[in-house]
Amino acid sequence: MVNGKIGAAVIGYGGMGGWHTNKIGNDMKDEAVLVGIYDINPERNAVAEKNGIHAFASREELLSDERIDIVTIATPNDFHKEIAIDALEHGKNVISEKPVAMNSAELEEMIAAANRCGKLFTVHQNRRWDEDYLTMKKLLDTNELGPVFRIESRVQGSRGVPGDWRNMPEHGGGMVLDWGIHLLDQALMMTLPRKLKSVYAELTYVTNENCDDGFRTTLIFDDGLSFYVEVTTSNFIELPLWYMLGENGSAVINNWQCDGEVVKVSDWENRDAVPIVAGAGITKTMAPRTDDTIKRYPLPVQKADWGEYYKNVFAYIRGESDIIVTHNQQRRLMKLVETIFESAAKNEVIEFEDIDL
Repeated sequence: MVNGKIGAAVIGYGGMGGWHTNKIGNDMKDEAVLVGIYDINPERNAVAEKNGIHAFASREELLSDERIDIVTIATPNDFHKEIAIDALEHGKNVISEKPVAMNSAELEEMIAAANRCGKLFTVHQNRRWDEDYLTMKKLLDTNELGPVFRIESRVQGSRGVPGDWRNMPEHGGGMVLDWGIHLLDQALMMTLPRKLKSVYAELTYVTNENCDDGFRTTLIFDDGLSFYVEVTTSNFIELPLWYMLGENGSAVINNWQCDGEVVKVSDWENRDAVPIVAGAGITKTMAPRTDDTIKRYPLPVQKADWGEYYKNVFAYIRGESDIIVTHNQQRRLMKLVETIFESAAKNEVIEFEDIDL
């Protein structure tokens, strides 16, 4: 503790490490104090010092500082387990960047260390606070479209995989473990209390031979809901972020600014359709609904504050709240990741034995 506030430190001072230090040092200053950072790269430590942030000389020095109550790990994925266990054994609470580990076996070692040491170990699943996600979750939870039978969630870029450790499998590179871990976590959390029944996936290697530069997966839940998740990095025309289909209407979110709409049927009885010209023929089946049978609505955009993540962690440390991102949620997520890799390797639908949260 530092003057009655929670002492925090960050290991890894790259892009996400800088993001965390800014959040803790500025937005969370009423509850926490940023004690310092450590990065294995001396140049990053020098940048931190230039930014007015204390840089420890070593990881051991940081973990031995009694002022520090919690450590956030923002390093390449293959270092998460080693650093997390080291921090826990030094008596620190731990936040790991996502993905929490390279596989389920590593995750179990980290959970065992947290239980053995009696400390918090959780994961930074920050995109549970994305407003586009929360808006679609609201539509699903309130049955606004009637029974929903299809949800599509996608992120598409056109620059391939970044040319750093993220394109190296040995460091946990690839899009399944990068953006995929976010969208898959959203899919699993949005659909609760449904149980996941089966998974089919394909990986792509369009721009990179070392690791997946994209993937597509279809998740089927116990009530028949089909949830499609796509992450690709070679799309020069992007499709919508979200597309939801229900018996009574559809909803679309085009981008992170939550541009989109909800369209619902207003007159089920008016079924007559005038045939339209479609290519080299005519169609009545695909003729669009007339305006007198549908209504258009703005999206019920849900506002969110990513700072709620850290507020929850700090409240847990003070004994005031349960933790939001739990061990079993991460077990389920890592199991899904491994099932996606298995499905893609076998080109098969894989039955999923879901776990209770």
